[in-house]
This record gives sequence, structure tokens and C-alpha cells, in this order.
Amino acid sequence: MAFQNPFKFSESTADALASGRARASKMMEYDQPLVWVTLLLMLFGMVMVYSASISLPDSPKFSNYKNTYFLQRQATFIAISLLAGLLVFRIRVADWQRFAPWLFVATLVLLVLVFVPGLGVTVNGGKRWLNLRVFNLQPSELMKVVAVLYAADYTVRKQQFMHKLTKGFMPMAGAIGLVGLLLLMEPDLGAFGVIVCIAMGILFLGGMNAIWFSGIGALLVSIFVTIIALSPFRRARMFAYLDPWQEDNALNKAYQLTHSLIAFGRGELFGVGLGGSVEKLHYLPEAHTDFLLAVIGEELGLAGVLVVIAMFYWLVKRAFDIGRQAIAIDQTFAGLAAKGIGIWIGVQTFINMGVNLGLLPTKGLTLPLMSYGGSGVLINCVGLAILLRIDYENRVLMRGGRA
Repeated sequence: MAFQNPFKFSESTADALASGRARASKMMEYDQPLVWVTLLLMLFGMVMVYSASISLPDSPKFSNYKNTYFLQRQATFIAISLLAGLLVFRIRVADWQRFAPWLFVATLVLLVLVFVPGLGVTVNGGKRWLNLRVFNLQPSELMKVVAVLYAADYTVRKQQFMHKLTKGFMPMAGAIGLVGLLLLMEPDLGAFGVIVCIAMGILFLGGMNAIWFSGIGALLVSIFVTIIALSPFRRARMFAYLDPWQEDNALNKAYQLTHSLIAFGRGELFGVGLGGSVEKLHYLPEAHTDFLLAVIGEELGLAGVLVVIAMFYWLVKRAFDIGRQAIAIDQTFAGLAAKGIGIWIGVQTFINMGVNLGLLPTKGLTLPLMSYGGSGVLINCVGLAILLRIDYENRVLMRGGRA
């Protein structure tokens, strides 16, 4: 009788072990689709920024710039943002939770510094930037990701009080109210609206009483309506939005909106072709920033716009899936932070697209990852790097490892 080695695995056992190692290895990989969708949005945005800005040097305001000025700067912003994302990915989620309150305080200080002469930079009447010599930092953009972390940490710390108004909601309301006061002084109502949505969304997901949430939501709507009613500039914008084609409005407050709508109308189903936009030729102001989607609509048509919407939808859905997975393995802070990032990207994207399409009044919010601007792209990459880290730690914990 032949002797059989008891330590020798059968072929089927070896195959099973190899398969198990492959599954474990696959589980340990980072979320590649999330990375690719983010890269595609940024690269697509860079191409469209170049297309939207190539004719700007023809105007006296940008006469000293080259045709590739905005393309080169956007490419630099993307490179720096990707590097920052790699560094942020290496920071543990527990560290973000521990430092969230301090980051919130530090960002509040930055919001105050924009009003200091010599430090703050005023552009088109708004004091929203800090001069860092190399580039201008917009603290309101930084506050969006910090608000996600702070609200998630607050909800975890105050979990037992979430159903109470005084101990659960009021402290957070005070903190966000202080942020709102500073943002309204800049003024930046759009950023304030996004931050309020982030905080309210995370509090609701964290267990806030639904009745209190509905009442507070109605109160916040009333506050925003009051702010608009008491501001002549915002009130004029609102009336122009309601009737953009009226002659005085079309030549004044609704000028951007009407030309944005004309751009979408010219694009029809498949657009006039990349680079063929007419509205970017000094008709549509800020075509490379706030109204980049209008240029996409004109040059690539409805098909191009739907592709952009689909990618952002997938990104937001993935953020909520990662958050749901984190909460399922008792990582509450990570789960709320992931969902908060989804709320942030989703709300800002919706507002920007709504403004471009005439569904919402004109507001100065960029299209995440795509519009021209260093602060916006950098902070978007930081937020998505945190999301990627949350997903990575989920995979490690589900495998039985330690984050």
C-alpha cells in the first residue's frame, strides 16, 4: 500500500485556498471604480475648462494671459489635489474623529482672517479668499469637509441626546449659526446653504427626532427666505429668476441664466461639437467656473450632460453604500462621515446644475471636481480621499483585521 503524505493538500484543497487568498486580496484592494470615476470627472472637467476659457484672453480683462493659462493652472490644481488625496488617504479615520473639533475651530479662524486687510482677497465684491502667495485659499470650501467631520463626531458624542432639542440640536445649531454669520458677511449664501444641508442631513441620519427635524427644516427655509427678502441684491436676483426673459432682467440680473439656457438650447441632443460653443465667446460670464455645465450642454448636448449626471449619481450612491457598510460593522463615525460626504457632493452638484438649467436662482457654486478653481478641486479630493479611507478600513475590518 502506497504511503500518503498527510501534510500534502489535495488539488481541490489547494485550489480552494488559492481562491480564498484571491478573494481576501481582492477585499484588501482600494475601491478602484471610485478612484476612476473621480479621475474621469476631473480630467473631463479640465478639458471643458480649457474649451470654456480658451477665448478669454481676447477680452481686455484677461489680455495678458495665454490661451492655455487656465488649462495649465487647472492641471496644476489637479496634480496637487491628487498628491494631497494620497497623503490624506494615509490618515486613519479615528484620527479624523479625534481632531474634528479642533479642525472646526481652526477653520472658523480662517473664515475670520478673510476680513483682515492684507490677508483677505476681494473678488467681485466678495471677501472669500486668503492670499497664500502661491494660490488663494477659500476657507468656505474647507469648511464643507470640516463640517462633515464635525457633525459626524458631534452626533456620535451626543448620541443619547439626539432626540432632545436643547441638548441634541441647539449646540450644533449654535456652531453652524456662527459659521453662517461669517459666511453671510463675505457674502456666500450658497456655501452656507450647503453646510446647513450637510449638518442637518448628518443629524437626521444620526437619529434626530423626525418631528423636530421637520419643524427645524421649515424654520431654516423661513430664515433663508427672510435673508433673501431683506437683501435688495438677492431679492432682485429672485425676481429676475422668476421672469428671466423680461428685457430688463435679461440684460441685468438674469443675463447669465438666459445665456446658459441659450447654450443648452443650441446643444440639443448631441451638441455642436467640442470647442464649438458660441456662448463661451464672452456672452456667458464665468463659463469656466459656475456655468461649466452650460458649455458641456452646448458642445456635447443632452448626451454629455446625462453622462456627467450619471457619474455624479454613482459617486453619491457609492458614498452612501460605503456609509451604510461602515454603520453595519459598528463604525458609526465613519458611516456618518461617508454619508455626509455624499450629501455634500450631491447637494452642491444639484444646486450648480439647477442654477445652470434655470431650476434654481443664480448662485455662485461650482460643479464639484470639474469647475475651474484650486480650493474647490483640492477640498473635493480631500473629501473623497477620506471616503476612500473609510471604505479601505471597512474592508480590513470585514476581513478580521484592525484599521
